[in-house]
Amino acid sequence: APAPPPGCASVFAMTERTSFVGNLAASAFSASFAEVCTIPMDTAKVRLQLQGAASSAGGAAKPRYAGMVGTMVTVAKEEGVGALWKGITPGIHRQVLFGGLRIGLYEPIKTLYVGKDHVGEVPLHLKIAAGMTTGALGIAVASPTDLVKVRMQAEGKLPAGVAKRYPSALGAYGIIAKQEGILALWTGLTPNVARNAVINAAELASYDQVKSYLMANGMEDGIPTHLLSGLGAGFVACCVGSPVDVIKSRVMGDSTGKYAGFVDCVVKTVRAEGPLAFYKGFIPNFGRLGSWNVVMFLTLEQVKKAMRERDL
Repeated sequence: APAPPPGCASVFAMTERTSFVGNLAASAFSASFAEVCTIPMDTAKVRLQLQGAASSAGGAAKPRYAGMVGTMVTVAKEEGVGALWKGITPGIHRQVLFGGLRIGLYEPIKTLYVGKDHVGEVPLHLKIAAGMTTGALGIAVASPTDLVKVRMQAEGKLPAGVAKRYPSALGAYGIIAKQEGILALWTGLTPNVARNAVINAAELASYDQVKSYLMANGMEDGIPTHLLSGLGAGFVACCVGSPVDVIKSRVMGDSTGKYAGFVDCVVKTVRAEGPLAFYKGFIPNFGRLGSWNVVMFLTLEQVKKAMRERDL
């Protein structure tokens, strides 16, 4: 891609006045805000993905959920509107850790790979490598928060008198560690690292690339550019990340031992449902990733702009 015009600010870059901690904080805040805005779609996505796993095991029962909007309406009717935000507490935990690290470390890692004396546009393959590295590092730290989030989202309406399995997010960490062992908090780490390395590289590298291309072709560094770049990042991430996302949801949502691990889940899913099962929930996944990226990058751009203007 052609180099962007001189003087344009990369949303990932740190200035001489912006501290490393400040960069992490801006990334964590923006990711957390996007999480609050879009988690209803994520809840719908998880329910649809887990429904596929349940129906393949239990025969041809009529699906409970149909489509992203239908799933959100069903959940709201049966469990209350607040149920669409199930898992928001571990979701925020996740974004503070994972979002802060994967986005905040992207520019330093990219600089490490390309060399601090590099001038001009960074090659796409190095942007992808930097995104995969920070995605893998970030989720290795934050994987327990992802597990608790998926478990809480997966819990549907309970019969009268049946207590919730996890009364709170903080309680869930302790319950899982006590009942399944501390290492169980990292259940699904392999598909989670695979998913987040791939999706992070797709999101950050494509946003970086699309924004550079748009600005090199006459668009200003403003909201329309950020909006289009965010949508592009979400679409690319969804296309390449959907298969590992489905496997991650199923392995993490499995507390009965149905799957022996990542490969076993892949094999059983293909045998029972065919390869298209890896794109189940694609529309809600794109709705989620597209809107999440738009909200996150718009917020991050504005936060970083405010920080630059105030010399923070």
